[in-house]
Amino acid sequence: MLKGHPKGLIVAFFANMGERFGFYTMMAILVLFLQARYGLAEDQAGFVYSIFYFLIYALALVGGLIADRTKNYKGTIQAGIVIMFLGYVLLAFPGMGLPVALAGLGTIALGNGLFKGNLQALVGQMYDDPKYSSLRDSAFSVFYMGINIGAVFAPNAARLVRNWYLGTQGFTYDADLPSLCNQMVAGTLKDPGALQTLADKVSGQHVADLAAFAQQYVGAFSTGYNYAFGIAAVAMLVSLATYVLFKSHLPDRRKQEAQAARTMAPEEEKKRLVALGLVFLVVIFFWMSFHQNGLTLTYFARGYTVKAVDPTTYFVFDIRGLLLIAAAVIGCVFLVGRQSSAGRRIGGAVLAGGALVGGWYLYGSYPASSPIEAEVFQQFNPYLVVLLTPVVVGLFTWLRERGREPSTPRKIGIGMVLAAVGFVIMVVGSLGLPSPAELQGLPSPERVSPLWLLNTYLVLTVAELFLSPMGISFVSRVAPPRFQGLMQGGWLGATALGNQLLFVGSSMWVRFPVWAVWLVFVVCCLLSAAFVFSILKRLESATSA
Repeated sequence: MLKGHPKGLIVAFFANMGERFGFYTMMAILVLFLQARYGLAEDQAGFVYSIFYFLIYALALVGGLIADRTKNYKGTIQAGIVIMFLGYVLLAFPGMGLPVALAGLGTIALGNGLFKGNLQALVGQMYDDPKYSSLRDSAFSVFYMGINIGAVFAPNAARLVRNWYLGTQGFTYDADLPSLCNQMVAGTLKDPGALQTLADKVSGQHVADLAAFAQQYVGAFSTGYNYAFGIAAVAMLVSLATYVLFKSHLPDRRKQEAQAARTMAPEEEKKRLVALGLVFLVVIFFWMSFHQNGLTLTYFARGYTVKAVDPTTYFVFDIRGLLLIAAAVIGCVFLVGRQSSAGRRIGGAVLAGGALVGGWYLYGSYPASSPIEAEVFQQFNPYLVVLLTPVVVGLFTWLRERGREPSTPRKIGIGMVLAAVGFVIMVVGSLGLPSPAELQGLPSPERVSPLWLLNTYLVLTVAELFLSPMGISFVSRVAPPRFQGLMQGGWLGATALGNQLLFVGSSMWVRFPVWAVWLVFVVCCLLSAAFVFSILKRLESATSA
């Protein structure tokens, strides 16, 4: 996939991978931490989550403006990494009050605003060179893959750190306990029976003082998350080291403009800016729907999905199982692809020795029933991005060689339709489930297979690969030269508006039937797709200009 690409793409790939590992470690647990540590309801935690997600992307406008004015994209990116590190350090301190946590989140958002859009702009600038211009879409797909490699391992890192700390305090994990414990501490728990049963289970003995247990368990649970935020801070240091050591391979905008004064007629600039504005409008509703994965889809995983699964299902929840599946796929590619005989032998060895034998041994180590946790669902989207990016890039390459590759705007429209299909799966899987309002804070007696969520994540991931890297590529291609950082910030600003609307999901969650929540997102995605296809000619005209 990297054949013919400049070296700077690899630098951006790894710098982004480290930063995204830290970011997704935090995002996998943020609403769960807010609820456990501060006793926030789903809609309250969702409001904080949506504000933070809004700022993460909205401040990219500020970062883009700074980089465009100073032409110092590299320095702005480096400052962003340092500031993000400081924010994660704030969140890593146990026992902090809500104001300190919010300050930490604000610091991370500021640093991300300086970092994210400007790194994307630098990637785009490498492909302004005519030698590389035809590879722009595939370059952003590879770049996007780096984002998600870091994100694959993040939820498991957060989960393992939390479970480790619970173990040091003599407890095991149960997703229903933080809510029941906070109700006990607040004096609003109507029936302590469920709390007593779970307290005895996670303690391994009868708990006589439920009030004391509730405080101890919530404290241990949230402190484990604090230490997980510390893991995110370490990831930022890795990203910083990678960037500082190899940033010389990235383009210097000031030298580029000194070598060739790039000007554009005002009429052409206006045409391009209008096209970008229309795309920004569409992606607002995609991200409002897609980023429910860290909010209402996480609530669904915690509250409506079975707590334990059989060995076959658990194989795909175990990160070791996922890695073996990836190894099997790679082995098959080498075995049947256009490789040398040595390459085919390596592929066969990986498939037979690593994947099949390793998979058989791992499968045999599982008990009849294994617990699954809400956070671990967050690994599937980035894992599938990494696994499916070569497939999607290969599909587009195959179509391009035959003159049939869809335009970048058409890919975006297709992505919106696929996103709607993903939420249709959730509508069907949620039929007949009691609403959170009916449950009144108690665990749901009805639980469904995790395969509903897994299939949703599969379809949403394909939708994301058609839309997100293609959208970033579209912005880098169409943005007027003097507004490249600002327009990447505009893409992220549109994402910010979508993230600000995330609270719509959590607000509906506490009021509507579960299936109705997903139906709203189906409608939003279909309307957005219809809008893209209605203005397709205008968007394609801007791309070809």
